[in-house]
Amino acid sequence: MIVCVAVVGHQNNPLYIQSFNEGDDALKLHHIVHCSLDVIDERVNNPKKSGPMLNETFLGLLYPTENYKVYGYLTNTKVKFILVTTDLDVRDADMRNFFRKFHAAYVDAVSNPFHVPGKKITSRTFAERVSNIVKSFGLGSSG
Repeated sequence: MIVCVAVVGHQNNPLYIQSFNEGDDALKLHHIVHCSLDVIDERVNNPKKSGPMLNETFLGLLYPTENYKVYGYLTNTKVKFILVTTDLDVRDADMRNFFRKFHAAYVDAVSNPFHVPGKKITSRTFAERVSNIVKSFGLGSSG
């Protein structure tokens, strides 16, 4: 189950963060997202350690915690997508597919002529689209 998704700008400024957990874990999830930025920066700045994924946008598993797994995706414009899930058995192919859809929704949202680049994404359409992607991911991975 996906519990949180985030879009972080190229200057590590949060552009969008949405938690899908009913509990009071919002602050904890914000902290996990913030900590994952360090891992992304390390992978981007030290590509030798990452191996053959030099031009790969999908960063894979950033790090696991006790209860969550954190995955990352980096666009060509250095915008970062972060996903926090409670599923401990997730295939990379499913994650790539999720991030591809998430990236497409982001591109549509920032292509809006009324969106100010570098500012938070407040589009209700984007939020609904992200929620639908998250729901469809949950259905697709269990089947």
